[in-house]
Amino acid sequence: MAIRILLADDHPLTRSGIAEFVKRESAFELVAEAEDGAKAWDLIVKLKPDVALLDIRMPGLDGVSVAQKVKSSSLPTAIIMLTSYDAQQYVIASLRAGAKGFVLKTVSPKELTTAINTVAKGGLYLDPEVASVMSGDQDFIPEPLSGREREVLLLAAKGLSSKEVARRLFISERTVQTHLASIYDKLGSRNKTEALLLALKYGVVTLEELLEDD
Repeated sequence: MAIRILLADDHPLTRSGIAEFVKRESAFELVAEAEDGAKAWDLIVKLKPDVALLDIRMPGLDGVSVAQKVKSSSLPTAIIMLTSYDAQQYVIASLRAGAKGFVLKTVSPKELTTAINTVAKGGLYLDPEVASVMSGDQDFIPEPLSGREREVLLLAAKGLSSKEVARRLFISERTVQTHLASIYDKLGSRNKTEALLLALKYGVVTLEELLEDD
């Protein structure tokens, strides 16, 4: 059975090019196109495609917001962010919003095919260029985090406040702050977001751990 795909991008030429590629592939079926996030969301709810290719920056609802709505609604659609931006903050924001793939618009047809097939099967896919950005720096080996520090970092990365982390781990809020200070020092970071990016970059935590449901 063909993988049913929805495509959303506010740039007509980009959307047209990707649409033509999808239509040529016998394993794929393009079920709908959208020029903005609001329409993409409506079509996802109506058609429940297997995969939605979403541009990150669109009028109205952006791709990350659409992904968050899909995740909150427990719809079966797997999201791939198709974007011109490879900054780490976009990668993390997308994955935290529930996206299962992140692909640059410079991607080759072969890589896009791989990305679609991977997320349709429930896997995670990062564009090779993005993966290289997230790869470790061989010149720096961070001091290992303790088991408790990893727990604190992962919970904080999932949006929990220090108070909520403390409640979850049955420790004091002050202890959470102490753990965070130690994490920042070991990773050479200044805040939670930077600590998470560096932890991912150096392999201290994995994307799979970050995306696990509590």
